[in-house]
Amino acid sequence: MVTGALGAAALVLTSLGAVTAQSSPAAADPCGFYETSSDAWYNHCTSDGSRVIIQVRVALAPDYERCVAPGKTWLGSADKIQGAHYVGRTC
Repeated sequence: MVTGALGAAALVLTSLGAVTAQSSPAAADPCGFYETSSDAWYNHCTSDGSRVIIQVRVALAPDYERCVAPGKTWLGSADKIQGAHYVGRTC
């Protein structure tokens, strides 16, 4: 009788999401431009090893183009960088 009660309780907790079989993996960095609380990044997601040109938008300064390799590239302080995007060219 105790086993049946414990099984029922486990079923209720599982259906409510209170019991998990495994922990979820940490979220991967998104592709393209993203910011953390202090930094601006561009993550070039590719499997072919290509390098691409991005345009970086800067607050109170001229925008500029930059060649980035696969993976994460630090662009600067999140306070200064307003965004970045792929311009359609490789480098």
